Amino acid sequence: MAESQISELLATVRPRAGKGAARAARRDGKVPAVVYGDKKESEAIAVDYNDVVRLLRRGELLSNVFDIKVDGRSVRALTRDVQFDPVKDLPLHIDFQRVAADGRIRVMVPVEVINEEIAPGIKRGGMLNMVRHEVEVYCPADNIPESLIIDLTGGEIGDSFHISAVKLPEGVSPTITDRDFTIVTLAGSAAARSEADEDEDGEAKEDEEREEKEDDKKE
Repeated sequence: MAESQISELLATVRPRAGKGAARAARRDGKVPAVVYGDKKESEAIAVDYNDVVRLLRRGELLSNVFDIKVDGRSVRALTRDVQFDPVKDLPLHIDFQRVAADGRIRVMVPVEVINEEIAPGIKRGGMLNMVRHEVEVYCPADNIPESLIIDLTGGEIGDSFHISAVKLPEGVSPTITDRDFTIVTLAGSAAARSEADEDEDGEAKEDEEREEKEDDKKE
């Protein structure tokens, strides 16, 4: 799990909010944005369009924390949402949420499954069922997990993998604390269940034969 790198992002204050001001910012090569949260008033800002596109191409804009430099001051904030033009797919507006004074944030982290190909249940025809593709966690702003890893090594049909199976970095905790919730399961297809039944029958028969041989020896 990688730690997040907090980068600087230059911005300017927008004199006023509204569609007219937003269009004016776009004409000037800016992307209008808003910074909100931490029990403070929302602030309208504008970010350089080229900077936004570069960050998007690198995959470094969404759900990342920035030190936004505005008029000589710094605002630490998390990217919460980016609105795109439905036709041109260009960034139209960004929502930033201020990081609280304690430096902790609430964020959705994607689930990553590893060793699926060696799980016995998958080899027997089982199917991976993603109950949660993302998990919401509390974490330090400078230590957002890149993903939460579920290791399917040894996983059999019918197994469930819960949040307790995830090794979380120090300072990271799930927002759901009242239960050990399920993240993925290994479900059995009809063919897989049939094979499992055959294996169980075969094992039972072997046990019976072994017991009969042992009884013969005793006699």
